[in-house]
Amino acid sequence: VQLQACGGGLVQAGGSLRLSCAVSGRAFSWYAWFRQAPGMEREFVAVVSRGGGNTYYAGSVKGRFTISRDKAEDTVYLQMNNLKPEDTAVYYCAARIGHSGDRYDRMSYDFWGQGTLVTVSS
Repeated sequence: VQLQACGGGLVQAGGSLRLSCAVSGRAFSWYAWFRQAPGMEREFVAVVSRGGGNTYYAGSVKGRFTISRDKAEDTVYLQMNNLKPEDTAVYYCAARIGHSGDRYDRMSYDFWGQGTLVTVSS
């Protein structure tokens, strides 16, 4: 199983980025993005179900970020609009096999990508 994240970069406040996470090896029940800022714990950002019909967001990104999954390409996307300096972090994609447990808890995820850095300048 591999999760390969890409798409990070440097952007000015108010700008946009789209992160991608290519998944290979098997299908999962849920796919998520987490982020970790320097000196902070890894926090939940967004999650999407296998079919793409169910999505959930952290309050801090709701209305600005959109998570989606392309089933044909087995890729998960995170479209980030109206970026703010506080969005600066390393972003990780993650996947979980089962349905039990807290979908917002990083401990519920079985596989992780390598992370991609997003830097938002003010």
